[in-house]
Amino acid sequence: IAKEVAKLLEMKAQLGGDEGKHKFVLKTPKGTRDYSPKQMAIRERVFDAIITCFKRHGAEVIDTPVFELKETLTGKYGEDSKLIYDLKDQGGELLSLRYDLTVPFARYLAMNKITNIKRYHIAKVYRRDNPAMTRGRYREFYQCDFDIAGQFDPMIPDAECLKIVHEILSDLQLGDFLIKVNDRRILDGMFAVCGVPDSKFRTICSSVDKLDKMPWEEVRSEMVGEKGLSPEAADRIGDYVQLHGEHCGVEPLASFCQARQGGPAAEGCKNDHVGEPVSVGSVAGGGRYDGLVGMFDPKGRKVPCVGVSIGIERIFSILEQRVEASEEKIRTTETQVLVASAQKKLLEERLKLVAELWDAGIKAEVLYKKNPKLLNQLQYCEETGIPLVAIVGEQELKDGVIKLRVVATREEVNIRRESLVEEIRMRTSR
Repeated sequence: IAKEVAKLLEMKAQLGGDEGKHKFVLKTPKGTRDYSPKQMAIRERVFDAIITCFKRHGAEVIDTPVFELKETLTGKYGEDSKLIYDLKDQGGELLSLRYDLTVPFARYLAMNKITNIKRYHIAKVYRRDNPAMTRGRYREFYQCDFDIAGQFDPMIPDAECLKIVHEILSDLQLGDFLIKVNDRRILDGMFAVCGVPDSKFRTICSSVDKLDKMPWEEVRSEMVGEKGLSPEAADRIGDYVQLHGEHCGVEPLASFCQARQGGPAAEGCKNDHVGEPVSVGSVAGGGRYDGLVGMFDPKGRKVPCVGVSIGIERIFSILEQRVEASEEKIRTTETQVLVASAQKKLLEERLKLVAELWDAGIKAEVLYKKNPKLLNQLQYCEETGIPLVAIVGEQELKDGVIKLRVVATREEVNIRRESLVEEIRMRTSR
């Protein structure tokens, strides 16, 4: 044994011992973040509002894999394809993390030969972009998509998409917002007038789309220096970029590039929780993509599609800042009642009662102590926002009652045990 121990010690010395251990910093990867219970409570509130709206409009829900075959995503995003996360070869399949929910939806339609569906999809997508965490731009983030696929009379599904954006932003009470309705053909016409070659329309549009992130001088430099556009054409585009207002006949050119294939873009929400209103940029976008499904169909059969995507992360950022500024107390649980005891040796009775409440569908908790002090149990309710306390005591057990305490008013009333569930439901439904 001593000889083997000596060998192990020698090997340890060769490896450098404890001093050679790799030290690493505990952090999340760039462009990602953790969410605390308080932040998740805000997010769930937003998701509930959005899902309720989608369901109100008759949408079905689907899900697709978080990764797709690389060839499924290739060639669908123009120069943004460089932002796709490619995965290492796994068993002979080249895979990539999904960049959005639209292309997987089109693949789903073509693969299952579906020509008519109204669906919503809420899931994470991944982009190898330069994150701006304070503005709600991440490398891993949620998209909330609502899409209508099928052959219908013109503009009726499009109008419903606009209505959905209006309902969601109004329900979330983000402040004033403006919905811009655009047509990609107008943008193409502007580029033609400016002298942009047809072959450069999409790549120049991608540059103009950056005007909400970069000053015009940098965008112009990219168009001329990197994309080979003539300085004269770039300057003509610059003239359009400066145009504002109803009398000029056109909104700022950037707004035409923000919508997917030319469609609605909701922007200009005013986040006014800190005094002066502050513009937070685009919070939704959408439009038509009638030719996308045909790219996956062997016979090239098209399925007309229109949809909208809610910029959920930017909305989260707005609401988180608002809650932080207002110091609003956010409940992170939905517990309706805490089962407490007033004396020692009542753990079994507490567990019996909480089991009865759980079986009846009541959201209830107990503290994980055999003999907790009543004061500590009441303080726990005040700290976590639990509205009611069901107190088990020796006298209450003899009398067949439970003492129900309202935390906010400290009112206490004895309730027959068989009536407790109904009483809790009545008090928590107000």
